[in-house]
Amino acid sequence: MSYGLGTANENLPAYCVLISRDRVDQPLYARLWGSGFLPAIHEGVQFRPGSSPVLYLQNPDGISGDNRRQMLDRLQELHRLEHERTQDPELLARIEQYEMAFRMQTSVPEVADISAEPESVLEMYGPDVRKPGTFAANCLLARRLAERGVQFVQLFHPGWDQHGGLPAGIRRQCQDTDQPCAALIQDLKQRGLLADTLVVWGGEFGRTNYSQGKLTATDYGRDHHPRCFTMWMAGGGVKPGLVYGETDPFGYNIVIDPVHVHDLHATILHLLGIDHERLTYKHQGRRYRLTDIAGKVVTPLIA
Repeated sequence: MSYGLGTANENLPAYCVLISRDRVDQPLYARLWGSGFLPAIHEGVQFRPGSSPVLYLQNPDGISGDNRRQMLDRLQELHRLEHERTQDPELLARIEQYEMAFRMQTSVPEVADISAEPESVLEMYGPDVRKPGTFAANCLLARRLAERGVQFVQLFHPGWDQHGGLPAGIRRQCQDTDQPCAALIQDLKQRGLLADTLVVWGGEFGRTNYSQGKLTATDYGRDHHPRCFTMWMAGGGVKPGLVYGETDPFGYNIVIDPVHVHDLHATILHLLGIDHERLTYKHQGRRYRLTDIAGKVVTPLIA
């Protein structure tokens, strides 16, 4: 996952989501990039592999850009009239989404075109960088979005749920991700973007340190393990070269410096310049904090 900070370009969404698939026929669930209880204006935009990273950017036959602009202007007038009557915030979110889609028609094709990237940069990301939808291609696209002011970019690389077939699967996935991740950090740094960009790599749980299923010399699996797992962060005010926390010798429980998921979120928000105890959103009749009722900033992680 890559979290980019900066001032959004007027033609690009402030929050973009890039999708990587381990198989072409395995799309990710839409809930993975939903905005939760946050207003719909914070919803992500899905980038897809292929020549059309965002669907429906082209006007239908017989519709010009001027026609589309006039239609959106009249539709906005109707939405604003209805908002004056109902005060429904989703109407304003809908206006913003339509306007963003109109601006993206000219900006997205350019940002997804890597033909002008130097050969040295492409080589840095690895051989898959020219294949749209691969993790390498998405890492390069994340850098291009970040340097154009997109504030949040999230990359997915699914398929790590190896209850079986772990030895072969983990080698393949590390081959997919290791070089592009290193290249992304190096690329951000050499362009002067890393100091203002927080990069976070992680998942939602770890794996057991013991085998699951039949154990053979070449095949076995591991089960879900929520008690302890590892994430890494780079840039964006994080202290470099630091390992924080320690498990027992068996990797089963945390014994030194635990970091709860609320603490992680509080720390990420702090690095974004947000006080997690003050940021709330009203949802279904009450105000919610993004860190619920817990969480503290892990100050040793901050440079």
